[in-house]
Amino acid sequence: MPELPEVEALVRFLDERATGHVVVAADLASIVALKTFSPPLSDLVGGTVTGASRHGKWLDLAVRPASVPGPGAAEGGADATGTAPDGELHLVFHLARAGWLRWSEDAPTTPVRPTSSRGGVRAVLALRIRFDDGSGFDLTEAGTRKRLAVHLVHDPAEVPAIATLGVEPLGPDFTRAELSRLLAARNQQLKGLLRDQRLIAGIGNAYSDEILHAARTSPFRLTRSLEADDVAHLHAAIRDVLSEAVATSSGRPAAELKDAKRRGMRVHGRTGEACPVCGDVVREVSFADRSLQYCATCQTGGQVLADRRMSRLLR
Repeated sequence: MPELPEVEALVRFLDERATGHVVVAADLASIVALKTFSPPLSDLVGGTVTGASRHGKWLDLAVRPASVPGPGAAEGGADATGTAPDGELHLVFHLARAGWLRWSEDAPTTPVRPTSSRGGVRAVLALRIRFDDGSGFDLTEAGTRKRLAVHLVHDPAEVPAIATLGVEPLGPDFTRAELSRLLAARNQQLKGLLRDQRLIAGIGNAYSDEILHAARTSPFRLTRSLEADDVAHLHAAIRDVLSEAVATSSGRPAAELKDAKRRGMRVHGRTGEACPVCGDVVREVSFADRSLQYCATCQTGGQVLADRRMSRLLR
């Protein structure tokens, strides 16, 4: 699943390549991917892309419809910043576990055919956006569990999952004091807090493993057990791990981001390999639909976590 660093890289990629271009086609292939019906996707056609942004793991492509005055328009059009105050559309989408954005400098112009809601393991087309210079992108999703979500709205806050997002971990509001408040609000496992989008936006399974390894703490440690020094270490680990991953991903083509993410992992996805810090073996705890990786020497004082749901430290 793409997380904050990869989504940020995709946003920068889209912002650089799509801003200023006119949408000439918005073709839906998977009806289950589109979660809204008004305004219709056809309202994007003829509109000009004004930029791309990110909300947690959500991508947001802003489009000014042809009917809305652009920069330099008469009174009632754009404001002093050159942005139309009303009427802008936002194509917001979440790639979920198996979705991806595939950019093409020469996007296909053949008619888009409806795709099966099943699709198997191979990636199938969900949505195609094409621009006036011939470029464009496809949103695709592999697997049988279709969770890729596309919304077309006037305001991103109309999407409940965006409206309820927690603090941005690389933003100015994410202070040590704010992290302390989140840790104290409910006594839960650290891994769960880091992955809860309503508390901290953008961190998923992979980077929570990396953050906890960098902070040298157990994924199952309870949040209210952290002392002031522990909070400081965790706060620094969140900032450092995500900032490093964003820097590594930045500027890469969309097609290279998945491999770059895998290469940058120290423990996540590296079960059985040597920890790059201490040399101990990286271990795994498996759940029904996911797993986590950790180093016992670095994170749990040498104790091995039980490999079962609701695992606790072995005694």
